[in-house]
Amino acid sequence: MTTPDHARVAACLRLARTRGIGPVSYHRLIRKYGDAGAALDMLLRGPEAGHVPPLGEITREMDRTAAIGGHILIHGDADYPPALAMVADAPPVLSVMGDVTLLRGRIVGVVGARNASAGGMRIAQSLATMLAAAGVTVMSGLARGIDAAAHRGALPARRTVAAIAGGLDCPYPPEHGRLHDEIAQQGALITEAPPGTMPQARHFPRRNRLIAGISLGCVVIEAAMRSGSLITARMALDYDRIVFAVPGSPLDPRCNGSNDLLRQGAILTENERDILRELPSGPVPPPLFTPAPDPVPRGVEMAENMPSSPRMDGHGAHAAVLELLSFAPSSVDDLVRRCQFSTATVLTVLSEMEMSGLIDILAGDMVVLSSAPRHDHGQPMD
Repeated sequence: MTTPDHARVAACLRLARTRGIGPVSYHRLIRKYGDAGAALDMLLRGPEAGHVPPLGEITREMDRTAAIGGHILIHGDADYPPALAMVADAPPVLSVMGDVTLLRGRIVGVVGARNASAGGMRIAQSLATMLAAAGVTVMSGLARGIDAAAHRGALPARRTVAAIAGGLDCPYPPEHGRLHDEIAQQGALITEAPPGTMPQARHFPRRNRLIAGISLGCVVIEAAMRSGSLITARMALDYDRIVFAVPGSPLDPRCNGSNDLLRQGAILTENERDILRELPSGPVPPPLFTPAPDPVPRGVEMAENMPSSPRMDGHGAHAAVLELLSFAPSSVDDLVRRCQFSTATVLTVLSEMEMSGLIDILAGDMVVLSSAPRHDHGQPMD
C-alpha cells in the first residue's frame, strides 16, 4: 500500500475537517491554491481561522486510526477508490480498515430493506455469493436485513466492503459487532467519519454516497417507496452507475420502490448473470465515467464571515435549496423534487449547509433551518 507523506495527510485531513469546508469547497480550494497546506495558510490568515481544527486534534485522529489498524486515504492517492474519485463531490479523506485493494476492483452495491423478508435475504445472500465467486466485490452498508445478508454471502470469498456511518471502531447496529470485525479482517470497512464517531441520522446519507460512488452498479432488493435504499439508487443514477432491481410481490409494500425502479428502466435482476452481463469491466472506461466539470467558478472566494456554500452546476442550486427551507422539517426527497436539481447536487448543497451550521439534518432525512449552534438530533438510523 502506498504511504503518503505524513505532513501532507495531516494538512489534507485538517482542511477536510474545517467547519464549513465540504467536499466541493475542498476540491475548489485545492485547485485554486495547489495543495492543502497552501489552502490552510490562506484560511488561517483570514476570518475563517477559528473554523480550522488545531493540528493536535488532527494528529490524535491519525494516531487513533493507526492504533485500531486503519488507514487514511486522501483523494488523489493511488489507493483511493478510482470510481469515487471521479465524482464532483468525492470525499476528500476516507478511513479504511482491511484489504484496500478491494476498492480498486469491480464492485457492486447491494442495498434493500432493513425489515427484509426471509426470501429477500436469501436472494441477497445468494447473489452476493455468486458475484464474489465471479470475482466481483459486494458492497453494502452493514445495516440489518438485506445489507447483512449480502455481506455474509460474499464474506467467505473475502470480497465484501462495508460502508459505515460512524467511526471504524464504532460498530452499528450493535448486534452486528461480530460481522463488523469479520469484514475488517476478511474484507474492508470504509467511512468518512473519524474514530470514535457514533452514528447519527445525519451521517447516513454520506454512507449511502460511498456505496453509490464506489460501486459500478447498484442492486436494490425490497425497497419501500420512501426509503434510504431508493436514495442510494438515485445517487447511483446521478453518478451514471447502472441500477439493478429484483422484482417483488406488488402486495408487499417493501417491494413498491424496487418495483418502481423497474418501471423506470432499472435492469430486472433474477440472478448474478443479469448483473454480470451489464457490469463494466472496470471503473474507468468511458463513456460510463466522465469527470464532472467544475461545479463552482474557480475564482469564487470564501465569504468574509463564514466559509461559503457552493452554487452548484452554475445555476444557483444553493440559493434554490435555501429558498425552500424553513424551521419546519422538509424531506430530502421533497427538496429534490421541488428544486429540480439532481439528488447528488442537492445532497452536496445540504452537506455544505449542515457543516456551515445553516441547517440540521434530522432522522428520516428531514431538514430544518438551524436556529442555534449545530447539534445532533434524533437517534441513529440504518
